[in-house]
Amino acid sequence: MEHSALISIGLPVALIIIMAGIGLSLRPGDFVHVARRPRGLVWGSLAQLVLMPALAFLLAWALALPPLVAAGLVVLAACPGGTSSNLITYLARGHLALSISLTVTASLVTILTLPLLTNLALDVFAEGGQRLQLPVLQTVAMLAVITVIPVAAGMGVRWRAPALAARAERAVGLFGAVVLAALILTIAVQLGDRLPQLLVQAGPACVALNLAGIALGLLATRGLGLPPADALTVAVELGIKNGTLGLMVTMTLLDSPEMGVPSAIYGLLMYGFGVGLIWLGRRRFAAA
Repeated sequence: MEHSALISIGLPVALIIIMAGIGLSLRPGDFVHVARRPRGLVWGSLAQLVLMPALAFLLAWALALPPLVAAGLVVLAACPGGTSSNLITYLARGHLALSISLTVTASLVTILTLPLLTNLALDVFAEGGQRLQLPVLQTVAMLAVITVIPVAAGMGVRWRAPALAARAERAVGLFGAVVLAALILTIAVQLGDRLPQLLVQAGPACVALNLAGIALGLLATRGLGLPPADALTVAVELGIKNGTLGLMVTMTLLDSPEMGVPSAIYGLLMYGFGVGLIWLGRRRFAAA
């Protein structure tokens, strides 16, 4: 699948702007709160790094997916949340500092776990894995450029000019909604005539994985006693994957379009669930 200019260039630039705007709503004390009450961070990281890949293995077996599609589903499940999860958390009025903490933690650990899980999936499903090595420095640099640096810049603006930050923050929500709509349309256009076939082939597994991740987050409100905003945030982080990383691993590093099918389909479907989570969060926290 070829990336359009919107995804390869426009989306990262838009996300940098969005993350800077998100930083306008944050204070250092927000991250102190995460550190003092780490249950959401611990549960979200455990679910992301262990439970989601395990669920992908189970789904691949249960649905008898083709070998390379099954391996691709595991690759997708092993991918962390992306900056889109931070955006959706922001629009859903979740716990933004927790969302960013989960994204950063999972992204850094994934540098080590993703190659291991990918090779394991290839050994299990494709009878003979291929060795791969993620570009570690490039991944860390990309994470810093798109997430950490813009957020820090936004927080700096809030500290120096709170009135300006308040005005700019209101525009971020509308801009974020426009970016999400454009991304959904672009992915659908890219898939074109292949969309129905790919939906039949990998759609049920992708939907099941997405719903499982959302459930692991939302049910933590009762099971672990997480505040509703934290549980919603974990649900978003588990449900909104970095599909671009999955496509890079499967279609670029492994040169296997078939393995890339789950990442492509999930990348389309997850935004529909993301819109649902935004609606749920805004309704739940309407009085906040």
